[in-house]
Amino acid sequence: MMILSIVIPTLNAAASLARTLDALQEWPAAQVVVVDGGSSDGTVAFAQARGLEVVAAPRGRGLQLAAGARAARGDWLLFLHADTVLAPGWRTRAEAFIESGRADGRARAGYFRFVLDDNAPEARRLERTVAWRCRRFGLPYGDQGLLIARACYDAVGGYRPLSLMEDVDLARRLGRSRLSPIDHPAITSAARYRSVGYRRRSARNLLCLGLYFLGLPPRALTRIYR
Repeated sequence: MMILSIVIPTLNAAASLARTLDALQEWPAAQVVVVDGGSSDGTVAFAQARGLEVVAAPRGRGLQLAAGARAARGDWLLFLHADTVLAPGWRTRAEAFIESGRADGRARAGYFRFVLDDNAPEARRLERTVAWRCRRFGLPYGDQGLLIARACYDAVGGYRPLSLMEDVDLARRLGRSRLSPIDHPAITSAARYRSVGYRRRSARNLLCLGLYFLGLPPRALTRIYR
């Protein structure tokens, strides 16, 4: 029987984690690993109360995701942010993606469709921009989720212990030929965009991406990002 392991990095995510976990009940047999980077808001206690495996790791998504992958036992891995909720029906789409990979023998990874929980026109524009970026450059971000066969994950070296850009780094090593869209919503909180403004946050993200491609180390980028 195929085992799915779901890895969720957390840092003070108590306010959003419940909705993320509720959506995962579609696949009750999945192993859920919460990798905490030092929360002080009760995230760890909440996850433990739900009976989940909790792993402590140094702060930073790359470090936390890598630690979660080491604790995962599944043949397939699903990496998911703590403020991203997979829309109902995601298990059917995920199983179809997995079965299609088995049928054609391809080692590949899938990412969901980026959707924000905001009705503002700016949210729709950003969603279209993200869809274009994925089609054109094969660069899905972590807030779209990543469903990947364990063998494929190990073959490319998995997540590196980066403080930022860990999702872009892995996507580049996977390459466009091994990345496929799963046309199903992964609904992410727009709170960060609303707090600083869509244009400002988008510009900052684009600046960080550009500087990363120019060779600026992720540690230096973290100061800009935060």
